[in-house]
Amino acid sequence: MAVKITTEYIDLLNQAVEREFQVSVQYFLQHAKMEKIIRKSIPENILLSKTTYDAIGKSLHEIAVVEMKHAAAIMERIYYLGGEATTKGGKPVIGNSISEFAKLGTKAEEEALVLYRTIIETAGKMGDWKTREMFEKIYLEEEDHLFKFQEYTDFQDEKDEPDKVSLSEWRKIFTPDYFELLNKAVAAEIAGIIQYTNQHEKAALLELRRRNTALETVEDTNTANVVSKVLKDIFMAEMQHLEKISERIYLVDGEAAAKPDPLPVVGETSMDILRLDHALEASTILLYRQIIAEAMKRGDTTTRHIFEDIIRQEEDHYWTFDDYVR
Repeated sequence: MAVKITTEYIDLLNQAVEREFQVSVQYFLQHAKMEKIIRKSIPENILLSKTTYDAIGKSLHEIAVVEMKHAAAIMERIYYLGGEATTKGGKPVIGNSISEFAKLGTKAEEEALVLYRTIIETAGKMGDWKTREMFEKIYLEEEDHLFKFQEYTDFQDEKDEPDKVSLSEWRKIFTPDYFELLNKAVAAEIAGIIQYTNQHEKAALLELRRRNTALETVEDTNTANVVSKVLKDIFMAEMQHLEKISERIYLVDGEAAAKPDPLPVVGETSMDILRLDHALEASTILLYRQIIAEAMKRGDTTTRHIFEDIIRQEEDHYWTFDDYVR
């Protein structure tokens, strides 16, 4: 390694990973919550197909995706430098309105810019020009996010008037214990996203990309490279699952969880990664069967259909990993 890397330097880079995970989940959940806010708002014009809320919701989704890409890029660099990327994330704070989303986003982005200036300066002093260049690019994108959030900090939100009528009979099925069960799915999806994203970058580690056989040389790939590509497709699917489930929770007046459970585990080798992910998918499928059964018992057809669609994809993920671990 041309640059002498210290533990303190890796810790500093991992602070950036934690922050990127935090804001990505925060913005994804805010985007999901926007559907609830839209339904409580008065459209600017009844003839319009969209409102201001739709436009801001789209921005939140786009920014969340960018933040997850930042986390992936930083983790890849950490592994390249010989460090171990964290699976921790800062605590997301969601809020209840566009102005709150914007103020929370502004605070998060300002904190990120302070941290990234420190990283840029430190990388320069160490002669780690590649990391410095990467964070300079990320810094510019985070600054754009900051300016976008600042546009809405004084946004005039619609007043959330309390219901003047008693809760509709059909909504009484959404009890605290039911929300707790649904939030186990949110926590499982967050765990999967973090675990698979981290593993994807670790599988791209230079050491794991070595060609050890003639076949690997001819095909210009190896097991780790194949695993890395599989994981990328799967964590993209898990992000869609997170949105669908959290959107449903918000729509029926619940609050989505924001912490991973079980805690993400990365593994040391490609085979470790596959076994861990095989086990995670197996436990997720069991949980989602439980949710489907409970939704059916309560007559919650919409939630049941959401999880029936998701569980088909989770089973596909399970069998993909199963092909390698058998």
